[in-house]
Amino acid sequence: MTSTEAVLVGVDGCKAGWIAVRRIFGMAPSVGVFATFTALLASLPENAVIAVDMPIGLPELSGKGGRGPEALVRPLLGARQSSVFSIPSRAALYADTNDFTTVEAWYAAHIRASEVALTTSDPPRGVSIQAFGIFAKIREIDALLIARPDLRGRVFESHPEVAFCRLNGDQAMQLPKKIKGSINPAGMAERKALLCRHGYEKDFLDQPPPHGAATDDFLDAAAMTLIAGRIAGGEARPFPDPPGRDSFGIPVAIWA
Repeated sequence: MTSTEAVLVGVDGCKAGWIAVRRIFGMAPSVGVFATFTALLASLPENAVIAVDMPIGLPELSGKGGRGPEALVRPLLGARQSSVFSIPSRAALYADTNDFTTVEAWYAAHIRASEVALTTSDPPRGVSIQAFGIFAKIREIDALLIARPDLRGRVFESHPEVAFCRLNGDQAMQLPKKIKGSINPAGMAERKALLCRHGYEKDFLDQPPPHGAATDDFLDAAAMTLIAGRIAGGEARPFPDPPGRDSFGIPVAIWA
């Protein structure tokens, strides 16, 4: 399969679930939000190649810097390397799988996950608030890839800042997307310009994101779509190369 034959899909987590940018060769891209990853998959043909900004493949023991992929891509990113979270062990990810109805319950679950992470990492390390915030989405994809091995050749992990770096001739973005939690217009403009150089129309990127997704989620999903094209066309590189495997046989690599 080539990038001109496949349906290319870039996905990022968002407040409402998952935002997906879909491209078919010769057609304008489209964007939508899906409540679950299963619903997203159900909307796609079986030849879709999906790149998602979410860790795939979980370690039993988390090493220095997280899994191997995180440690490999951080040196590429310069000042942007803090955007790559360390992913703890599978046991820490599944330490508390409840739906949290209060802020207090959420923070208590974070403490429990950190306690498990400390006992399943070398050197011992807890869980950052940022990483804990995406645990439910990591588990959602993990459960799907355990139950459906056929998806392992269609759903690939990537990372927006690694993607932007690779699309920019292996030069990391100069400006952050956010400053103190707020959108940085100059950083967004830098990324939009790069995406336009890779075929997007500025009007498409300038549209408001769908309800339940933020502007940076939209741009990240658009970048993931380009990585899906690189994967389909055999141009993408996995970190590490070749990818590792977790205890379920799920590939462990960041593609870009």
